[in-house]
Amino acid sequence: MRTLEEIERERPKSVDLPAPTAWPMVLAFGVTLLFAGLVTSFAVSAVGGVLMLAAAVGWFREVLPHEKEETVPVIPLAEFPASLRERVARIERAPGQHRARLPLETHPISAGVKGGLAGSVAMAVLAVLYGVVRQGSVWYPINLLAAGASAHLAALPLEGLRQFQWDGLLLASVIHLLTCLMVGLLYGVMLPMFPRRPILLGGVIAPLLWTGLLHATLQMVNPTLEAHIDWPWFVVTQIGFGIVAGIVVTRTAMVRTSQFDSFAVRAGIETPGLMDPKDPGEPR
Repeated sequence: MRTLEEIERERPKSVDLPAPTAWPMVLAFGVTLLFAGLVTSFAVSAVGGVLMLAAAVGWFREVLPHEKEETVPVIPLAEFPASLRERVARIERAPGQHRARLPLETHPISAGVKGGLAGSVAMAVLAVLYGVVRQGSVWYPINLLAAGASAHLAALPLEGLRQFQWDGLLLASVIHLLTCLMVGLLYGVMLPMFPRRPILLGGVIAPLLWTGLLHATLQMVNPTLEAHIDWPWFVVTQIGFGIVAGIVVTRTAMVRTSQFDSFAVRAGIETPGLMDPKDPGEPR
């Protein structure tokens, strides 16, 4: 490797560069005035034509018959960049294993199912409590949930929603169970990505975001259902579900995710830092 002094001795002390000139800018200004006169007056175009002619003559005289140049001194390098590493740094990894997926550990699917079922019970208790306290009927929140997927129930008056309805009970049970299982599985996947405060995410942030999204879209999807929902109580039931489901999921034992080598290593492609170094005498 050559030293900085050897490189500096071989470099020229100065270079010849084209001399700076303002004629190209004058030419551009003349063209602008020439076309601006088409929508203003002939005098503007005349001035632009004169400037164009003068700039063209001046620019040609800068390069013909000999190009004007100026000598610029070459500033010496302050330092020569050089690497102190003689070999490629390699990642320490276990034989045959490389961390390619995150998280390293996650909750099993059964944890999400258990969390969803536990959260569904807590949510159902809070919803029934709302029906008894605010509407004087256990069946009101059940029929209201089913009304989101049933035109018959959505058309019932307030007193009809407070009465027992077989189709409302069956439909609400299916909707409630499937929704809670789906959200429980989602919690099982997401909570390992937020190890610091999983209950805060699952019990407060996620319910608030979900409630805001539902409140913004339900007016367009089902205005009748939106008019009957008590949103403060709805938020309370969502938070109750999130806290209970989050606690159940976080208390389950985690399993390691499948880790494997990267595609470049498995395909046999040279990957500095990941592949083992070759012997100097080994053919490529």
